[in-house]
Amino acid sequence: MRLRNIPGAKDAITDSIYVVQNPETNRGNWKQVFEKDQPLHIEVGMGKGRFIMDMARLHPDINYVGIEMYDSVLLRALQKMEELAEAGEKLPNVRFMRMDARNLPEVFEKGEVDRIYLNFSDPWPKARHAKRRLPSREFLARYDQILVEDGVVEFKTDNIGLFEFALEEAPEAGWKILQSTFDLHHNDEMMIGNVMTEYEEKFSSQGNPICKYIVCR
Repeated sequence: MRLRNIPGAKDAITDSIYVVQNPETNRGNWKQVFEKDQPLHIEVGMGKGRFIMDMARLHPDINYVGIEMYDSVLLRALQKMEELAEAGEKLPNVRFMRMDARNLPEVFEKGEVDRIYLNFSDPWPKARHAKRRLPSREFLARYDQILVEDGVVEFKTDNIGLFEFALEEAPEAGWKILQSTFDLHHNDEMMIGNVMTEYEEKFSSQGNPICKYIVCR
């Protein structure tokens, strides 16, 4: 269970140079947030930030924004960034935001985001909470409001029920499934360039298959 009330977390987030404060003020001008004007990828629900930091390190020609809504979780990512900086490693192409993903269209204009990553999202198992699931048609509609014309969404999970739900939602919402697998780590094609999250490493080491899809409009 996530800890949501670490003393001082909110202040640390407010004071951090790695966190974009009042992100809605950058709507339409995200290229000015980074040192270089290059494609923008975002991770919705980034957890402790390992995935997006690894991606930023591997792809310095892409800008990344990690989105997390819980202060205590975002704080862990900030601490990792600070540790890297102290060790002499800087990642100028990654920033964080503390926000609710339902507000994405208020923060990004249409065409500002090239790719969206959803990694091991909360399954919200109760039927009445289906609209809260990040691969739901409601969220896909939000993603469509910010992605470039040929932008894609990549989704990974170990929850087969959530994955089956996602596979049903995408075509119903008018999205095309470009690639999908119920066993990512045994799919040579989809494993090319795969960067594991902390959850992915943990679950796969326990023998749990990882599901993934890539969809576009």
